Amino acid sequence: MDRIVNRLIFSILFGVLIISCQNNVEKKKVEAINTDQLAKEITENLDAKPSEIVHPGKAVYTKYCLVCHQSDGSGVPGMHPPLGPGSWVGKEPKDLVAIMMKGLSGKIEVNGEVYNTFMPSQAHLSNEEMADVLSYIRTSFGNNFEPVDADLVKKVRSGK
Repeated sequence: MDRIVNRLIFSILFGVLIISCQNNVEKKKVEAINTDQLAKEITENLDAKPSEIVHPGKAVYTKYCLVCHQSDGSGVPGMHPPLGPGSWVGKEPKDLVAIMMKGLSGKIEVNGEVYNTFMPSQAHLSNEEMADVLSYIRTSFGNNFEPVDADLVKKVRSGK
């Protein structure tokens, strides 16, 4: 029981820290783009095998999703749901975009397990970032679903 309470306290404190960091985005400095380094990375990716190319949504996932859903998408039992096969990842893309926009709270069931937690809104992400991270999740962790297009995110965001 103490272990569950400790995990819950840790998750709450960490969530507060993440939300606090997200609220300070405007204070971050914009780094100059090193075009030589960018060109080198692109050239390296041209010769890479498809499995070696880093998905553009992975960085967004690492920054905003990894803490709760873990690096392998397994989630935290009883606290944060997994993102693998059988999860909500296979839902209609517009439904996933709506969840990202509004966040999620209350009881949900994923793969037969009930979760009663809070996922904050990620509406601060750009249309491209949201499409990238959803596409990453839909093609990772054992999933094989179609990617999400930034135009769809834009439509859902505008209420169309």
